[in-house]
Amino acid sequence: MELPERTGDRPETGPEVPHIQFTQTSPPEIRESVRQWLSALPGTVTGRSEISVPTSYAVFTPAAARDAVLMPPRQSAEFVHVHADGSLHLSLDPADHAAFLASGWGEKHPLYDRGVNVVMFYAPRDEAEVEVAKTVVAASYAYATGHMLIM
Repeated sequence: MELPERTGDRPETGPEVPHIQFTQTSPPEIRESVRQWLSALPGTVTGRSEISVPTSYAVFTPAAARDAVLMPPRQSAEFVHVHADGSLHLSLDPADHAAFLASGWGEKHPLYDRGVNVVMFYAPRDEAEVEVAKTVVAASYAYATGHMLIM
């Protein structure tokens, strides 16, 4: 996965669960744009997250790709959710983790080092950053479903 480098300072995030972002949150119209786009991902079901806070909006695949390890508790359904602050948690192919983290667009989830395949994508601050978020979500979708997302 190739991503442009994120500009600006790293936002402040919480060190524990629930893992949330405190600064540089998304404006309401950006959050709604992301949520609408997520709701249109083909072959998915949306709803309340099974792992995150009740205000998180999640996307589930009814049939995970064979070797995909997604979010707990099932590890086979929820692959992305967006928080009220605009940040996203998602499961990525382990082969994409290093490039994603090096790009500056996000960080490991507090439970990542305990084997939980979840990273945080920092809240998009504008439409250009929404496009980067879509690229990362498309990689998560491909990992979770086994199908490329045509954008």
